[in-house]
Amino acid sequence: MTRVKRGTVTKHRHKRLLKQTKGFWGQRKNVFKRAKQTLIRAMAFAFKGRKLRKRDFRSLFIVRIKAGVEQHGMKYNKFIHGMKKANVVLNRKMLSQLAACDPSAFSAVVAVVQKQA
Repeated sequence: MTRVKRGTVTKHRHKRLLKQTKGFWGQRKNVFKRAKQTLIRAMAFAFKGRKLRKRDFRSLFIVRIKAGVEQHGMKYNKFIHGMKKANVVLNRKMLSQLAACDPSAFSAVVAVVQKQA
């Protein structure tokens, strides 16, 4: 049986991983074993961060809506309940955009909700 040298395959795999660790500090970018450990950890944090970002933005949307609704003399929870009763289907992201950028349209939505309640 002929001999198979596998150095090129391993080198290619190592280089691909080390390319992903560019910008890391010290051995974390150029020693394969350390780089692999650090990259796995970094990817776990990135995954977790993508989930946390959604949570953070939802809370930002709620704060913006609350600020807009309080100008009209309502509370946030009463407003959301009134929206469900009035069958107004707008998500919190769009409501926060209206509250921040287009106050006249937001006041129209609040008026619809107040009429329902």
